[in-house]
Amino acid sequence: MNTQSNAVSASVDAQVSPATVSATHLWYWSVRRELWEYRFLYLAPVGVAAAYLFAFAVGPLLHNHHLSAVDPLQYRETIALPYDIAGGLMMLVGILMSIFYCSDALHGERRDRSILFWKSLPVSDWTTVLAKASIPLLVVPLITFTVAVAVEWIMLLLASIALLGHGSSVARYWSELSFFQMSLLLLYHLFTAHAIWPAPLYAWLMLVSAWAKRAVLLVAALPVIVIGAIQLLLFGSSSFARLVGERVIGHIPDLGMGPDHMFPTNPMFHLTPVQYLLDPAVWAGLLVAAGFLALAVRLRRSHGPI
Repeated sequence: MNTQSNAVSASVDAQVSPATVSATHLWYWSVRRELWEYRFLYLAPVGVAAAYLFAFAVGPLLHNHHLSAVDPLQYRETIALPYDIAGGLMMLVGILMSIFYCSDALHGERRDRSILFWKSLPVSDWTTVLAKASIPLLVVPLITFTVAVAVEWIMLLLASIALLGHGSSVARYWSELSFFQMSLLLLYHLFTAHAIWPAPLYAWLMLVSAWAKRAVLLVAALPVIVIGAIQLLLFGSSSFARLVGERVIGHIPDLGMGPDHMFPTNPMFHLTPVQYLLDPAVWAGLLVAAGFLALAVRLRRSHGPI
């Protein structure tokens, strides 16, 4: 009798006890939560892309019949310009989305007091902060790349239809544009120049977001302004301001660009991942970012609602 009751009790306990959830699964659902809460991460690039497609359709697309008169040496630059603008516009949107997201990532849940609910769940502060850090470092570049490639592909189809209508060569247009290579270079540039390189900037914004009570962007910018002003007044140098500025705009030294700093989707731009990974500035930035994120975890653990 006791054996039977023990077996029944063990069976009930097995059904009632919660299943163990892996850290990867918790991270995945935490990232999905961020996408659900911050819908501008995908609505903003789609909206900008739609506006640009409309401008392309009523602008350069109508002038494709003039391509036959373009100098052959300038043909590639002429047809690639709208695509370079599209890629650059998506990069700019990605930078702005990452900055605004990081400034609100940990501050928003304290402001609306939802941090009390999220802390009641079996999700550690480390998992939450790393999931939030994954947005500018992984999710935003992927969204930006997907939208940019979709836009450029639609542009390519529209341009091809217009060229056929004007009796121009579509084969030359496709071969000169190198769509696949252009997309690959864009993906490489997004992760190296706009995710890994500005990682300390995004981590700093998240750290301030976990600490400041209001005006996160202003609080985050003040130390930079003060340090830059003191350095300029005392030493006549603006190296600190230039260093921060380079992290913001995604400038990477010795990434394969020529002296004229050609656009990263230009076919003359070379992929240099080994040279990039050997750059001490890259690893120094990642170490600083890791330190900022560790501090953000501690602040989230100790700070409650505003």
